[in-house]
Amino acid sequence: MKRDVELKRAISFIIEAGYQIDSEAFQILKDASEKVDLDALVKSIIEEVNNLSEKPLFLEPELIERKVKEIRKERKPAVVTGKGGYKPYAKEIESEIEIIRDPAKSISTTGALENYVKYFRDRFLKIKKILRSRVDAKDSGSISQALRSPANSKVKFICMLAEKRESTNGIFLYVEDLEANATVFVPSYNRDLYRKGQRLMLDQVICICAVKRKNNLLIAEDIIFPDLPLKKPRRANLPVYVALLSDMHVGSKMFIEKAFRRFLSWLKGEVGNRYLREIASHVKYIIIAGDIVDGVGIYPQQIRELEIDDIYKQYEAAAKLIEEIPEYIEVILIPGNHDACRRALPQPVLSREYAEPLYEVRENYFLGNPCMLSLHKVKVLVTHGRSLDDVISAIPGMTFERPDEAMRFLLQCRHLAPTYGLRTLIASEPVDHLVIEEEPDIFHAGHVHMMSYSFYRGTAVVNSGAWQEQTEYQREMGHTPNPGIAPIIDLQSFRIFPINFISDF
Repeated sequence: MKRDVELKRAISFIIEAGYQIDSEAFQILKDASEKVDLDALVKSIIEEVNNLSEKPLFLEPELIERKVKEIRKERKPAVVTGKGGYKPYAKEIESEIEIIRDPAKSISTTGALENYVKYFRDRFLKIKKILRSRVDAKDSGSISQALRSPANSKVKFICMLAEKRESTNGIFLYVEDLEANATVFVPSYNRDLYRKGQRLMLDQVICICAVKRKNNLLIAEDIIFPDLPLKKPRRANLPVYVALLSDMHVGSKMFIEKAFRRFLSWLKGEVGNRYLREIASHVKYIIIAGDIVDGVGIYPQQIRELEIDDIYKQYEAAAKLIEEIPEYIEVILIPGNHDACRRALPQPVLSREYAEPLYEVRENYFLGNPCMLSLHKVKVLVTHGRSLDDVISAIPGMTFERPDEAMRFLLQCRHLAPTYGLRTLIASEPVDHLVIEEEPDIFHAGHVHMMSYSFYRGTAVVNSGAWQEQTEYQREMGHTPNPGIAPIIDLQSFRIFPINFISDF
């Protein structure tokens, strides 16, 4: 049964990526399911095919066979051991960490109304610059220029979406820039364009190609997102790995402490077969993307689900666990919406007043949410992911089962929380720290408790799941998480190893 489910999921991945397979290729995939991780195999195949100048309609059986051999070769253990000994490769490697962006160093909000005006102005100008760097949008003008154009002329302009209203014939977009506003109609007969319009969120900055009609009505012909350019990721020159974690929720009755302690033992080379220990030996970095503890008073009736109902003691318990991480592994921590920190984005570092034990047990890196850092020249964008709730609820087709798809949408928007005023609280900063100005090689988030990953235009998109079993609230919402899975990334090859610390040991 499990094999059939994995095979169906693999076929779905292939179809969603825009490819097909014939009966011969299907049989190879079916046989390979007994030898390798099908998810990893298919994602590796799709990544290679996406980089081809001429993309095929059908995946070649020869390509699938070659990829199976490559993955099986990679699985061969090479860890150096003596009589039960364990010599981690990463211990001999010097750390290479550079903090590129950390909002915690420049948070300056006073709650003033004028800061909101500055915030949206800053967002508009930053994303406008990104859009202007695109070949298909570099000749875009302003709304005023579009409205002054003669009737029936083609226009192109950059704007922010202020309001959206759907009708039976199409979608009306009410847009604005720094000087003017206009109404754009997206006709329903253009199905691809209509779907683009449906996927727009308020406050997005986009480029619109349109035809100007009488009465200043603009009929859209295309909608251009800022998006990421197609690129090859920067890679480390050594096979060093990073483990991506989030949502530990220490203090909750549903915290799966046994599985997390198994993760800690694995890092030390104490558990796992030779293949798993080989992976552990290369782990040099751990990034924890928020919700380290469950907090207190975060949601109604939370007290019923708390094992530890004191926030100070929750951080003490978390610190005891993190203290067991080998010293040669660098640990980077950012806050989430359950942590002792302001909830509005951007978030400062974890409060030392509450999380003092984490500062004392070992040398850790404490950064704000979101942040950008470099590990051996590989750029990693880290955020907790609170806005994923908003994206999944607003965009047709998005689900909590595939949060990486919602994360890809954020990359397309080049913004980590496009809409103001939804569940995601945004502080009145004069600068918008949530714009994705630099293209990341890895985009890491958590929050939705569902481990999933994919590759998008050269960026590894990873939601690291959680270490908490299903809560009552999740049960009521019909959301079933998959806790206890840690995605490990090889910064040299960009291979992703999802290790399940509940079932793989």
